[in-house]
Amino acid sequence: MSRTVGDLAIEVRSKNAGPFWVTMELFMRDEAGFAAVAFVDAPVIARLYGVPPATVQIFRIPSLNVVKISFPRPVSQGSLHDRDIHAGQHHVPLALLPLPGAGSGAMGGDQPGAGVERDAGGCGVTGDGRS
Repeated sequence: MSRTVGDLAIEVRSKNAGPFWVTMELFMRDEAGFAAVAFVDAPVIARLYGVPPATVQIFRIPSLNVVKISFPRPVSQGSLHDRDIHAGQHHVPLALLPLPGAGSGAMGGDQPGAGVERDAGGCGVTGDGRS
């Protein structure tokens, strides 16, 4: 079984950052885990969540082994098509993201975030139906 971002983290979570933004946080166990997720950049998040790379904001805090990621919500909070009003489930595709060189993993492809399908709300769903 391939290793994922979630395997190296104490916690991966997502939450609202207002009605138009989602914020996700990676709390890595140690410096090695923090270094291992250096591949998580704007293009990876853009592929994973179907947002333009230019809208992705990433903040790395090495002293805490934390990565904070923000991007516009696919639909505004509370709108008719919003399936996760608190953005509490958006972290799942990121947590399941295979580490580079860890095999094809659940998402397949050589690039992180490759092969991710999206539901109507824009959330990533892996090829095996997990979200």
